[in-house]
Amino acid sequence: MNYAKIWAEAWMAGVMAGIACRTHPMTVLQDGKVIEVVDDGPCGFAWIKIRPANGKMARWLKTQGKGHKGYNGGWDVSVHDFGQSLERKSAAAQATAMILRKHGIDATSYSRID
Repeated sequence: MNYAKIWAEAWMAGVMAGIACRTHPMTVLQDGKVIEVVDDGPCGFAWIKIRPANGKMARWLKTQGKGHKGYNGGWDVSVHDFGQSLERKSAAAQATAMILRKHGIDATSYSRID
């Protein structure tokens, strides 16, 4: 397998999904008054978990300096694009994982609000 080509395809799909994502603006209130509207929605994190951590794709990513060993196993690659937008990062992680799975790689997307 050409892991560089697979990763490029998956990551590009993720970037395109993040760009295309329609976010839900978040209104920040203080004492019942609007003090800010965050157009990109809530802040958060997203990542792709690839299993196993010693599998071929994970080993290739490690040689490229992408990701780290996950806390709950697997190899985690964080989505650093799209500022702090949870929705855009989540869309990117989901699309990336979908393409990796298409190539037979065990990949799952995760996200959490900050």
